[in-house]
Amino acid sequence: MDWGDLKKVYFLLIFLIGFIGYGQQTLKLYPAGAIPGELPHSVQEVVESYKGPEGESRRFISITSQPELTVYLPEASRNTGIAIVICPGGGYTGVAIDHEGHQMAQKFNESGIAAFVLKYRMPLDATSSRKETAPLQDAQRALQLVRERAVEWRLDPDKIGIAGSSAGGHLASTAGTHYEQGVIANPGKTSLRPDFMVLNYPVISFADSLTHEGSRRNLIGIQDTDGTWRIPETGIADYSNELQVSADTPPAFVTHAVDDPVVRVENSILFIAALQQQGIPVTSFFYAKGGHGYGMVNPTADRQWMNPCIRWILENFGGGR
Repeated sequence: MDWGDLKKVYFLLIFLIGFIGYGQQTLKLYPAGAIPGELPHSVQEVVESYKGPEGESRRFISITSQPELTVYLPEASRNTGIAIVICPGGGYTGVAIDHEGHQMAQKFNESGIAAFVLKYRMPLDATSSRKETAPLQDAQRALQLVRERAVEWRLDPDKIGIAGSSAGGHLASTAGTHYEQGVIANPGKTSLRPDFMVLNYPVISFADSLTHEGSRRNLIGIQDTDGTWRIPETGIADYSNELQVSADTPPAFVTHAVDDPVVRVENSILFIAALQQQGIPVTSFFYAKGGHGYGMVNPTADRQWMNPCIRWILENFGGGR
């Protein structure tokens, strides 16, 4: 069954099924033994706990190698049919799974938006035959899985977006600009294009003058036997996502703090300019201060980015299902 047939099935069945209360569930992203490009390995994920600025407990999962998707479905009475896949950041060393993942999912749920927190694989030579494709494979698989189960979860398959913070923003923008380069099996020809992007202090460019060096090195770097790193020029061009925007790139909501010392704000500005040059709708929300890594709540500001972001999603994608 191809993507067109799946859409027809959706519109036929959506009125015939009732809401099934799934609550939160965590799914393996691939069937057993089917992680693409996986090498035999003994890599063990490491979970570190630390305190957030309000004293709340947060987790950072490093060297992630077992991709999973945690499902957050809204109450049936609030369900808008809109969904968003969330890619937490972590410099392509791991995922800040709580404040850039689960907490955001809960906030989206409050407004009737289904959310799916993606624990994606890190680009590791020890676990993947082609390390730089592993995160994108997982992002594409997450979009594919949500679309293919849209009927079951009472979602509109044409209202599936992707969000990401920091390096997760690089992954989300890669999914939004590289969707025609399918890097996963897709026998049903399901659309891998997100319908919109939400980018929170994103890494966008791999150019020397702008990039977050750790994210670039971890994703595309080649380590020589003497321990030095080489960055291939082709990788810089391929993964500088301001260079990959086309007339069919999805619309975006972009937010960043101007004083970010880790991921320079020019990353967002360049991406916004590239979208505007192609006539792609883009909305921005900038902070004067806030630094990097604040997640949903910038403690230096009274007005937070999540509320206008949710309004933007509902206004642009919330009409008739």
